Amino acid sequence: MDTVLRDVRVVDGTGRPAYRADVALAGGRIAAIAREGEPRPSGRATVAGDGLVLCPGFIDMHAHSDLALLRDPDHSAKAAQGVTLEVIGQDGLSYAPVDDQTLAEVRTAISGWNGDGTAGPDGPAVEFDWRDVGGYLDRLDHGFGGEGIAVNAAYLVPQGTVRMLAVGWEDRPATPAELDRMRHLVAEGLQQGAVGLSSGLTYTPGMYASDAELTELCRVVARYDGYYCPHHRSYGAGALAAYEEMVTLTRNAGCALHLAHATMNFGVNEGRAPELLALLDRALAEGADITLDTYPYLPGCTTLAALLPSWATEGGPDATLARLRDDAVAARIRRAMEVEGSDGCHGVPVDWDTVEISGVGTPALAAQVGRTVGQLARERGEPPFAVARRLLVEDRLGTTVLQHVGHEENVRAIMRHRVHTGGSDGILHGLKPHPRAYGTFPHYLGRYVRELGVLGLEECVAHLTGRPAARLRLPDRGLVRVGYRADLVLLDPDTVAAGATFEAPRTLPTGIPHVLIDGRFVMKDGRRTGVLAGRSVRRAGSRPAGR
Repeated sequence: MDTVLRDVRVVDGTGRPAYRADVALAGGRIAAIAREGEPRPSGRATVAGDGLVLCPGFIDMHAHSDLALLRDPDHSAKAAQGVTLEVIGQDGLSYAPVDDQTLAEVRTAISGWNGDGTAGPDGPAVEFDWRDVGGYLDRLDHGFGGEGIAVNAAYLVPQGTVRMLAVGWEDRPATPAELDRMRHLVAEGLQQGAVGLSSGLTYTPGMYASDAELTELCRVVARYDGYYCPHHRSYGAGALAAYEEMVTLTRNAGCALHLAHATMNFGVNEGRAPELLALLDRALAEGADITLDTYPYLPGCTTLAALLPSWATEGGPDATLARLRDDAVAARIRRAMEVEGSDGCHGVPVDWDTVEISGVGTPALAAQVGRTVGQLARERGEPPFAVARRLLVEDRLGTTVLQHVGHEENVRAIMRHRVHTGGSDGILHGLKPHPRAYGTFPHYLGRYVRELGVLGLEECVAHLTGRPAARLRLPDRGLVRVGYRADLVLLDPDTVAAGATFEAPRTLPTGIPHVLIDGRFVMKDGRRTGVLAGRSVRRAGSRPAGR
């Protein structure tokens, strides 16, 4: 054997009770599991478990590391949490498939999530040397100097980017020819390895798609046994209707559904998680294939530009900036946001005291990070919208914000559900990111398992490992089982905790000394080893680009 993990407490990812064993690894896989009383395997290297919990590597079902994986070989934000696989291409906006024009547009549109890929604090410049999904996945495999990336990554075809490429930024129905092209682009991405399709239905241009258009794309996804992962049309005033819309749409398409960051936020939804869960239970009882993910925190995180009404962002980033510079149009935008409740803010009038600046693309604006728009307005003696408007223009829409709009009882109720999985929704860019980027998985285990008892340890690990692996149709990941890949975490259940806080969001967790990917230590004794064992994880039956 290459390595033997001696005397560990195995929590295997199924939800079944833990047991003591020695676990032997060879060739990047779990080669033997010897329970107490059985002959003990030997190996070239032995790690004393000393009663530590051994579990499968955590799967981050909603990650925004699309460029971070190509810029930061360390990537301790995820590796130190025990994350061994991230699902990227989220919220309908990412970097493949594209052409030269749409690549430039999407880099600007989601610079608040990932930066724009130029050299800076996030790392060296990204060489955007791909245009299709297969090329992007090949780039992940090549990683740093041909060695790979820090953790594994699976990809969702981003529906907004597909619409950008086929239709543009216009708010109109797709023509038959455009719909055919979108079907082709989605099919091609799935053939090249994507595991499903994502949407951001409060983000332009993806939100301009009708249910009929989305249903046609989901039918393509269903043919490839993928899943649809929507950031649906409202998490606020219209949340329940938006969830029901997605359930109905995917049922009509015959497609599996995974609900992204399935929260019930804003004051209008306080205490309403049971209504969402009842809706899902009815659909599941009728045979629907549904899962969801959440992060174990109250505030959300997005870009400041995302709060704008959709009509103000039609035509792309340059058109948006032109409208913001026009006083008359800006007055209409202000009314939509502060009085009517814009669709970008989920139908709820924006409360500027809940909108905290967490990151900027322009270094000269860094002093505003950590302050709410309301605070900045009072300090300057001007209306909050004036502060937000100026920031959007000066930062060219690159501003990231936290929205303090969550409810603890909703968070706890949803995480208990039998189809729940974990997703960080972690934005790594910016001076003061949401701590979920660095803390989601240890926070589940430390806060919600050990301290609060909302979930049992075995149950929570299943939520974070076996269940997401089943959603991704991965036949050899997500469980501690002989023959499975040795993507594993050794943790101390008595000390595991998120170090990240809102005040110090980049602090690494405690209680996770060892993390392995493909049987190689990416974290050892609590330190990043420099090993780059991550690769793209492609849909079963996919083919490389160009074949």
